[in-house]
Amino acid sequence: MRLVSLTSSNSDILAALGVSGWVVAADSHSDAPGLEGARRVGPDLNIDVSAVCEARPDLVLASLSVPGMERVVEGVRDAGLPTLVLDPVSVPDTLRDIREIGAAIGLPERGEDVAGRLEAELRGLRRVYPRPPRVLVEWWPRPIIAATRDSWVTDLLEGLGAVNALGKRPGRSSPLTLEEVRAAQPDLIVCSWCGVKKLRPEVIEARGLGVPVVCVPESGLGRPGPRLVEGARQIAAALVGLPLPE
Repeated sequence: MRLVSLTSSNSDILAALGVSGWVVAADSHSDAPGLEGARRVGPDLNIDVSAVCEARPDLVLASLSVPGMERVVEGVRDAGLPTLVLDPVSVPDTLRDIREIGAAIGLPERGEDVAGRLEAELRGLRRVYPRPPRVLVEWWPRPIIAATRDSWVTDLLEGLGAVNALGKRPGRSSPLTLEEVRAAQPDLIVCSWCGVKKLRPEVIEARGLGVPVVCVPESGLGRPGPRLVEGARQIAAALVGLPLPE
């Protein structure tokens, strides 16, 4: 089966399913193992649709978890290519998407296995704290953009025994002022800037909030797929021994 993946999260899912070798084209951000032979068709928000067509895919996988991906999806569909579009906003959505991709490529048992193992690993990281730690996940520093209520981050944190410090703020993410960050009263700030090779916690620490900062690569938190467990492990480790004033 000839597959095209237009987002890193879907490429990670395909790698976990053991079919990276089926991917004939992928976006330039995807770094899952096994994609060395895949043609690169541009960054996720600037996909070369003609190059996708030239790859002659049996199925194109896209995801609206990348803001602005709707335009790319429209172009791919207008080209008449068979397309599976995912739109996860929670951990259960992510587990469902893994199973859906597995079924779509003819490997439903493998999809069930990958989803089941991810669910079990996440469940095993849960801890009980004197009170749920308030965690703010920062996607970008200037302006400050952080994960809000309608993000898989909210579920992920709840599964760890914590809460999203912005869990009552609508939307998937939101720009924030420094005062809004302070008002959210985070016990921990997670630096997980998107599209950045080097995370710089000192930028967040220099704001003078006095809140501990932990760095989690975007690959382990910003992609709704099997690698979420990587970010969950890092956050869980940072929460151990965290001072939690009443």
